[in-house]
Parts: sequence; C-alpha cells; structure tokens
Amino acid sequence: MEMGVKFAAVFPGQGSQVVGMGGDVAERYSAARELFDCAAATLGYDLLDLQKHGPETTLRETQFSQPAIFVTNLALYYAGGETIRPAVSAGHSFGEFCSLTISGSIGFEEALRLGDERGKAMQHAAELAPGGMTAVLGLDAAQIREVVSRVESETGGRVQLANFNSPSQIVISGDAAAVQTAAGAMLEKGAKRVVPLNVSGAWHSRLMEPAAQRFAAAVNAAQFALPAFDVVSNVDAKPYRDVQTIKSNLIRSVTEEVRWHDTAEALLTYGLDLVVEFGASPVLGPLMRRLPNAVEGLNVTDFAGVEKFREKLSVHA
Repeated sequence: MEMGVKFAAVFPGQGSQVVGMGGDVAERYSAARELFDCAAATLGYDLLDLQKHGPETTLRETQFSQPAIFVTNLALYYAGGETIRPAVSAGHSFGEFCSLTISGSIGFEEALRLGDERGKAMQHAAELAPGGMTAVLGLDAAQIREVVSRVESETGGRVQLANFNSPSQIVISGDAAAVQTAAGAMLEKGAKRVVPLNVSGAWHSRLMEPAAQRFAAAVNAAQFALPAFDVVSNVDAKPYRDVQTIKSNLIRSVTEEVRWHDTAEALLTYGLDLVVEFGASPVLGPLMRRLPNAVEGLNVTDFAGVEKFREKLSVHA
C-alpha cells in the first residue's frame, strides 16, 4: 500500500502486560486471532486465555509475559492491515523481536520460540538470583552511577543502570536488597520519585548472565535475514546492517543496558510524520512525545486504537 504518512512502528517490552490484553482484537480481526492460534500450537498452552483471565501474578512471570507481550504487540500491528509498512521500527528490550518479525528478518513462529526460550532462561536466572528493577526520576546518569557505585561498595550487593528511557528517567536493576537501598539513596540525593517496576527479576543486569549463556545457543541456531526496512537496535541505537550483529545484540540485550532514549532520537532522524506504539500499555509513546523534536504519536492498545490507526492511514493513502 502506498501511503502518504511516514511512520515508525515501536513496540514495548517487559512491564507493559495487563490482564485482558489482546482479547478484543483477537475477537474482531482474523489476522490477530490467527497469531494467537499459532501461538497456542507453538507454545503448547492457550496464551490468549491466560491473557484474558490471568491471574496477574502468572502473567507477570517473564516466561509468560514475554510471549504474551510479543504476540499482543504483533496482533495489534497486523490488525492495522496486512500491507502496512513503516519507514523504520524499534522495540524496547525484547520488544525488538516484534520489529525483526514485521521486517521479515525472522519468522513469527521462530521468533516466538526464541522469545519463549528467552523468557524461560530469564525466569530461571531470576529464581537463582532474586532481584528487581526501579525507575529513578529526576537524576541524571552520572548522579545515578555515583549512587549505585557507593551502594555496591558499601553493601556488596549488585546494582547497575539498566534502561535509559529518557535523560531524567533511568531504571536500575540488581539484587532486590541492593536496588531497594539504592532507591532510598536516590531520594536522599534529590530524585523526584523512585518507582518499583512490575517485573519478576533483575533484567539487563549481571544477574542475567546465566540466561544470556542459555539464550545464546538458541539465537545462534535461529535463521535470520536482513530486515526489509531499518530496525534500530536498542543495544547500540544503530540500524542493523548484517545478520551477525542482530544475533550478537539480541544476546547482549539480556544483560546490557537498554539505550531507548538514543534509539528514539535515531528514529526521529527518518523524517517521520507519526510514531505508532503497538502494545497493551502506553510506554514508549509518552517518552517519545517529550523529545524536543517530537512528532505526532499514536498509541494502539486495543480495538479502538487499531481503528484510529486504520483511519489515519486511509486518510493519508
């Protein structure tokens, strides 16, 4: 479809899950329903039923939340139309699997199997080393690094910077006690707020090293192709130009920092008219709208959002 609107497709990752997500689009769009049917056959359990009915505690476990978020994000995207094509795409953390899938870099079923393995590997690592994540608002990276370095030195616990969502919203990750201690120290240093995240482990930290090792075997065995359009990695904020870098960055992303702010700025260099976030909760869209050179944004979280997106595309077709 030739369209007058030039848009970026962005996909949220862990923490965007909510009970009930995906239900209305699966009921109303065959393209979305087919993804959930395929997911059930691939995973061996009814993912959509879990999403519809919970419980929230189960959906929050990374071995379930990652496949659920992956399929829901794509269900929302494909409900917009089979022939839509963004100018560029990016995903936050494992949300990048969605970008790689829509770009033809990897098939849906293989990406789902990889996401399932990633989730299981990370859940196992989280059970070996319980941890957590907390968003710090109002301090810059240098200030946060100083605090986490001091906390590690004083307590012997592990805590580090994990997600650079914006210059004033940075997530720390690590041992549960160390993260809690660091959060208190952040408030003493002048942070506006500290917000514990709705996740079941210390993602993007050294605690995930066992998961990265296990996940590497699955990634290296998978078949990837170059994306049909640019996919910007959240590991280095650069578009992929070779398959080996895709594999390397997917493995690195388990333990390394998510450079979302840099990625968002890279997306805006494409001369976009619109940034569309496909996911059950608005996560990335609000961050992108706060950028100095922000463009119009749209959050597609459900049936109503899909219809708004389809209407916008039809107006500009």
